[in-house]
Amino acid sequence: MIAFLGMGLLGSNFVRALISKGESVQVWNRTTAKATALESYGAKAFAEVTEAVKGADRVHLTLKDDHTVNEVLAAATAGLKPGALIIDHTTTSADGAVDRTKEWAARGFTYVHAPVFMGPSNALDSTGYMLVSGDQTVISQVSPALAKMTGQLINFGDTVGKAAGMKLIGNSFLVSLTAGLADTMSLAKALDIPVSDISALFGAWNPGNALPARLQRMTAGDYSHPSWELNMARKDTQLFIDAAQKGNTHLALLPAIATEMDRWIAKGHGNDDWTVIGKDAVERI
Repeated sequence: MIAFLGMGLLGSNFVRALISKGESVQVWNRTTAKATALESYGAKAFAEVTEAVKGADRVHLTLKDDHTVNEVLAAATAGLKPGALIIDHTTTSADGAVDRTKEWAARGFTYVHAPVFMGPSNALDSTGYMLVSGDQTVISQVSPALAKMTGQLINFGDTVGKAAGMKLIGNSFLVSLTAGLADTMSLAKALDIPVSDISALFGAWNPGNALPARLQRMTAGDYSHPSWELNMARKDTQLFIDAAQKGNTHLALLPAIATEMDRWIAKGHGNDDWTVIGKDAVERI
């Protein structure tokens, strides 16, 4: 028996996928209607979280944050089956994942943090990526069940909380990417260039293909053989800013990047590769 707590878009589709694979699933959500909606697919909904987890060997969570996870698990405690496995797919802090692993082990339960890079459609199709780390004996025990829920299960080793950190790193990139795309579209608007032309550009020239090489260049520590000098990159960045100002459009990210470029130019790195602006971050890793 499986219990699933948190019937948002991700959790509800996880439940539908588990049921399609022949699993019996008990569900709970703070807004009860979201749980009862899954009964049409074969789930058994409960208004009380303690009832939802009774008899479950595995309890999955897809909730909002550390506080919500702690609150819901505290409420569910009285109904938990002795020795039940708690699998948390919520995006949380790394410290929170570490603390919960220790806390629930002391109570006689196994807590595994398994965040995901999966949208609702991935949860339904069992595709996408799920991350785990920690006690490798535990990971080996849970991996077969988790692998059925995702396209790829990525094990980051025995460091508890590392999966949570990797999830935050991935999400930080997605946030930065989206902010960069927003600035790109603002610049296009200022230049009176339609979105269809932006799509055509990126369809023919995919800058994502350069990501591994860019990361390698940034982390190599040698910026003295530039493919794009910082001075030139800063000149271009000013062109972006000037065009946006002229077109009366807002840029959220590029002005901050320009400020960072100026800081490194002032330190004498204008003729270095422009990726030198990441030097401090790389040296701290």
